[in-house]
Amino acid sequence: MAAQRNLPDRTQLVLLCLFLRMPWESRAQQIRYSVPEELDKGSFVGNISQDLGLEPRELAQRGVRIVFRGRTQLFSLNPRGGSLITAGRIDREELCGPSARCLVSFNILVEDRVKLYGIEIEITDINDNAPKFQAENLDVKINENVAPGMRFPLPEAIDPDVGVNSLQSYQLSPNNHFSLGVQSRSNVVRYPELVLERALDREEEAIHHLVLTASDGGDPPRSGTVLVTVTVFDANDNAPVFTLPEYRVNVPENLPIGTQLLIVTATDKDEGVNGEVTYSFRKLLDTQLLKFQLNKNTGEIKISENLDYEETSFYEIEIQAEDGGAYLATAKVLITVEDVNDNSPEMMITSLFSPVTEDSPLGTVVALLNVHDIDSGQNGEVTCSISRNLPFKLEKSIDSYYRLVTHRALDREQISSYNITVTATDGGHPPLSTETHFTLQVADINDNPPTFSHASYFTYIPENNPRGTSIFSVTALDPDSKENAQITYSLVEDTIQGAPLSSYISINSDTGILYALQSFDYEQLRDLQLLVIASDSGNPPLKSNMSLSLFVLDQNDNTPEILYPTLPIDGSTGVELAPRSAEPGYLVTKVVAVDRDSGQNAWLSYRLLKASEPGLFSVGLHTGEVRTARALLDRDALKQSLVVSVQDHGQPPLSATITLTVVVADNIPDILADIGSLEPPQDSDTSSLTLYLVVAVATVSCIFLAFVVMLLALRLRRWRSSRLLQAAGGGLSSVPASHFVGVDGVRAFLQTYSHEVSLTADSRKSHLIFPQPNYADTLISQESCEKKDPLSLLDDSKFPIEDTPLVPQAPPNTDWRFSQAQRPGTSGSQNGDETGTWPNNQFDTEMLQAMILASASEAADGSSTLGGGAGTMGLSARYGPQFTLQHVPDYRQNVYIPGSNATLTNAAGKRDGKAPAGGNGNKKKSGKKEKK
Repeated sequence: MAAQRNLPDRTQLVLLCLFLRMPWESRAQQIRYSVPEELDKGSFVGNISQDLGLEPRELAQRGVRIVFRGRTQLFSLNPRGGSLITAGRIDREELCGPSARCLVSFNILVEDRVKLYGIEIEITDINDNAPKFQAENLDVKINENVAPGMRFPLPEAIDPDVGVNSLQSYQLSPNNHFSLGVQSRSNVVRYPELVLERALDREEEAIHHLVLTASDGGDPPRSGTVLVTVTVFDANDNAPVFTLPEYRVNVPENLPIGTQLLIVTATDKDEGVNGEVTYSFRKLLDTQLLKFQLNKNTGEIKISENLDYEETSFYEIEIQAEDGGAYLATAKVLITVEDVNDNSPEMMITSLFSPVTEDSPLGTVVALLNVHDIDSGQNGEVTCSISRNLPFKLEKSIDSYYRLVTHRALDREQISSYNITVTATDGGHPPLSTETHFTLQVADINDNPPTFSHASYFTYIPENNPRGTSIFSVTALDPDSKENAQITYSLVEDTIQGAPLSSYISINSDTGILYALQSFDYEQLRDLQLLVIASDSGNPPLKSNMSLSLFVLDQNDNTPEILYPTLPIDGSTGVELAPRSAEPGYLVTKVVAVDRDSGQNAWLSYRLLKASEPGLFSVGLHTGEVRTARALLDRDALKQSLVVSVQDHGQPPLSATITLTVVVADNIPDILADIGSLEPPQDSDTSSLTLYLVVAVATVSCIFLAFVVMLLALRLRRWRSSRLLQAAGGGLSSVPASHFVGVDGVRAFLQTYSHEVSLTADSRKSHLIFPQPNYADTLISQESCEKKDPLSLLDDSKFPIEDTPLVPQAPPNTDWRFSQAQRPGTSGSQNGDETGTWPNNQFDTEMLQAMILASASEAADGSSTLGGGAGTMGLSARYGPQFTLQHVPDYRQNVYIPGSNATLTNAAGKRDGKAPAGGNGNKKKSGKKEKK
């Protein structure tokens, strides 16, 4: 017969429980509530915001949340009302089983305070379960000879509720033979028994049908029934008996499946079928029934599933022994499960405050951890640790919580994130551990200024650059991140040549590339000094600077400028003079030019582009000196036109030209007569140029042949003269020394020792011609005649030294002397300056040089008779009383005096620190004759 189950109306009971809820706090900030089971989802549990001292709206702002420990979340927070509500249906029997008191504990975390509150909620029981028998039908076998008063155990009903809602009483349907007896033990568990009141008679009634009802004490009460069928057997007067009324065994939880726990044994004194005993579980929950296996014949109990101390640590099993005559006996088996360290600690990151700023003070909480080990005793004691090389440490908080705090200063530029491993280890043997890994990011602050790789840089830019040209790129590095590493470049404002620096150079604030805002001119500005500032975007911003030297490179952008000769300002043509008697290498003039560029761009070279008489003049490649390339001939034109080019060495080269007019004349009146008729040179046509080239080639060929014939004749003549001089050398030693006086003596000196010196800058050879003395005019000095060494020896090893005898020379031409009208100064017909005049042409210069030589020779002998005051060398009579040696260029340093072992020295040269030249009669005289 099935038991009737009524659906209780629980509305009033729920309201009563809600009214009677009682929250309070313990010393450890523990908040307690009480709530009945089986409430709907979202039912009110308690006003958590009021108990925490917060407003309802502050729950979300302060990060208030529930922290459960590895369990399904049963409760949740209502952020609107600030209350604690149920997260689902709660079944107390499923949650706590047969425990009289059911408590659920969890924590509430207030994140901004990093504070935990313990919450303990008692789940009260309601009568939601009716008593239930394991089977709906029960067969009871009784021998007919059983005496009245015999008791037969009946199955116990199970009610998972507790307290008054649990099983309270049994009732048996009315009958004539049986009554119900109930026994209670120390644990207040009632066991029903069937009591025989009247003797049975199988023949009268072989089967009896009874109904056993179990009722609880709930309001309204619930009940369960089982149908008991009593079968009357023939006589079997002995029941089975267990060896022990209660069996106890302790087993570790890690026993393998199939392990034997124990063997229960019951004996029956009857024989035959009535003595055969079978075993079975009499009282066992469905969950426990799967854990153990009982052999019905042997009474051996084995494990059929793994045991778990953390799930159930104690099992109470009732074993029933039944013989073939339907007699029963019962015994208890008490199994205690011992804990072993088979569970690793559990760790959960409750809160992680990442990222953390690198300037966080020591002791800043960066993480909150919860650790738990479901093992018991020492196996459940957990310790946490982290690596020692990390700038963090763990601190114990309340319950099983740990705080991870900063232990040393953080620096994001060195380490931007930390991979932290927290190890939780229990106290078992061997210990078990669990590792939790998480990454903590370090947030950047602006604590590093931008830095350049060098404090100063330099770069180059060619002049005449286009505007907007990229000059240089500067780069600064900032180890910070994001906006703290965003660098802005700028230039320190300065003034250059009266203009702001920003008008010359600009810089891209983002890339650091410098641009030229104008074209630079090397001749105006050769370098710039800049100061570049790099600033980050932090708050406050940090800065650094570096210096940049910008050098402008010269380009060949300036044409050579000719300084001399310059054209007259009146529009006439400038004229250069050259005597017709000029020797090859005679310095006509010198072209002087400059180039505003520098370096190779300013190296100048001179070339003769065009000449009216090719081959007559040459131009020094590097000096610009215009010299005669050969002796002037009578057929050479009086007016010569030269085009000289001055070119630099730039790329591409630039050049300038100048046209020179050279007038060839023997005397000044000829020059004055022809100067007025000079006209600018006209370009000759192609036929005239061709004719000149043919004549020039023919002339050069004839001159070369004549030179070869002449050279052979001279060599033969020199050899013959040397023989004659050696034979007549001893006859002149007795001639007395002669002294020269007056102007006549000067003339005699010029006739006797006149010589010609020709030195060219481009030639490695020079020749000296010493003419034979004229014995008809003067007497040669005995001391000079005794010299046997030739007078033409040179001390420079570059010039060939030839043992050549003196070559006789015809008497000088009297036409060489100037007439009275041609002489400059007061003695001439020209109006001279009383203070003396300087020779104004080449001829006067040569004559003056000869007079200086004569005077110097007399001074060396101590018998100068040229007259005049001291230091005038007899020149005041010719050039005026104020004309002294300080007006005359000093040629003595390069002059060898015939007949003397000394050379003239320059007093000015001594003053200038120039050492006087030594003289052994072998002095080379410079052959450069410059036009004065």
